[in-house]
Amino acid sequence: MPRRIDIPVPDLSGRRALITGGSDGIGLVLATRLAGAGAEVLLPVRDRAKGEAAVARIRERHPAARVILHDLDLADLSSVAALAAQLTADGAPLHMLVANAGVMTPPARRVTADGFELQFGTNHLGHFALIGRLLPLLRAGSARVVSQVSIAADQGAVNWDDLKWERRYNAMRAYSSSKIALGLFGLELDRRSIAGGWGIASDLAHPGVAPTSLLAARTATGRSRDGFDVRLIRLLSRLGILVGTIETASLPALLAATSDAPGGRLYGPSGPGRLGGPPAVQQPNARISDPEDAARMWAVSEDLTGVRFPA
Repeated sequence: MPRRIDIPVPDLSGRRALITGGSDGIGLVLATRLAGAGAEVLLPVRDRAKGEAAVARIRERHPAARVILHDLDLADLSSVAALAAQLTADGAPLHMLVANAGVMTPPARRVTADGFELQFGTNHLGHFALIGRLLPLLRAGSARVVSQVSIAADQGAVNWDDLKWERRYNAMRAYSSSKIALGLFGLELDRRSIAGGWGIASDLAHPGVAPTSLLAARTATGRSRDGFDVRLIRLLSRLGILVGTIETASLPALLAATSDAPGGRLYGPSGPGRLGGPPAVQQPNARISDPEDAARMWAVSEDLTGVRFPA
């Protein structure tokens, strides 16, 4: 059986947190923990029924939890703009934002509503646009922004010459490329916040390996059945061997979101191979920490999304 691993969460009364991908898996655990510590949690979801079920589960654990559902499809930039406009009109500051939602390895190439490869468009561009449009609320709340990357960002490279993967699609390489892009953005956001006096701390987190729904059979990604890899991960997780559980996999992002340390850090599991174990600060690899690549990705992302941050 897996050994008990956990971290304390401070009192978050009066704080407002937004979590993408919060209707199941790691995101639901994060939402539950933050709501249980007193934060008001915003859950923007693509599937409203799934979101309502998530809210019910949170309130089973914490009856007084303040959880607010919103509609969001990160694979549609008009949906991102609509949510940002709604929250901006409301005007309440945001104190935490966890860019947690993601798509992983659709067997065949799929595209977003705006014509981008699904993983790059959802994992990176959707979050880039959301954070850019919510920047005034994040600045007002002196927010911590956490971008959920992956150990897959330790391999591969950004497919600079074909960001839409139109010529030769490879599911795993496209996934790695999208997570490297998000990592470059997350660390560059912290650098630009310091330079511009935005007052935002931006960190990265990765969950290691755990039996989440990312690799499971999902109609939305064209995966009709569970593969051997996800079945093996589930078995190892149950036995407490190498990989984590959904609960432990949430801890790096939870630690990053509630920390009072300076930004620009990467949090991840500290066990063998960084697959599981207690969360700890880690050294970002060169793929996600190169300032020149980060500036290039920032400029490309502004051009592709039409969302521009302050100069």
